[in-house]
Amino acid sequence: MTHQRPEPRYDRNLPVSVFGMTAQGKPFVQKARTQNISRNGALISGINDVLNVGDTIVVQLEQKKARFRVVRILVGLAGKYQIGLQMQDGQESPWTTVLPDQQVLSKTVATKRRRRPRHRILIDIELREEQTRSPLRVTATDISGNGCYVESMLPYPPGTNLKAQLLMGSERLTTSAVVRTCDLGLGMGIEFMTLTTEQQDEFQRYLQRLNPGGLYAPPHASRN
Repeated sequence: MTHQRPEPRYDRNLPVSVFGMTAQGKPFVQKARTQNISRNGALISGINDVLNVGDTIVVQLEQKKARFRVVRILVGLAGKYQIGLQMQDGQESPWTTVLPDQQVLSKTVATKRRRRPRHRILIDIELREEQTRSPLRVTATDISGNGCYVESMLPYPPGTNLKAQLLMGSERLTTSAVVRTCDLGLGMGIEFMTLTTEQQDEFQRYLQRLNPGGLYAPPHASRN
């Protein structure tokens, strides 16, 4: 079986209008905001009414609108809801014009992946989801300057935005991160989003010193 590569998601705070039916079968219309978007989905916050996973709603940005299926529901701040959406087949994304050019993005991502080999090093990482205060402390089992795979019995779904803290010797690195892959009961793949090129280069050299053989060498524990 082949696994579909998760879509890249981008932090975009966009004002949208949402139309649909509540879980009680009543029509609703309200203003909301996107938290992140992809070409075929979004995470939207500020929903007042209770919805069901599987419901179809309409999301409108300026003059463009499309039908989406509700695939995820979270309780947000002040009792409001965040909903994860997947665009239905045959629809045109309302926010195509605000997304990065896909060809340029693909080349950039491919270049980043070639430049950052992974290392088999056990490093403790602290993750914090946007709407929660309690951090999740996990262990990276392979890691590079671009991201890592962490072990967790309850991994976050793909597209979840996180804040990550990790140690490089005595220095603490803080970065925004996005969950790219999820293996239930096992762990998740995470991409670091806001480390500078200099921080990535320095962290990669740090990993190389700890684990010269790379991913296929025996695992090492961090010397932190």
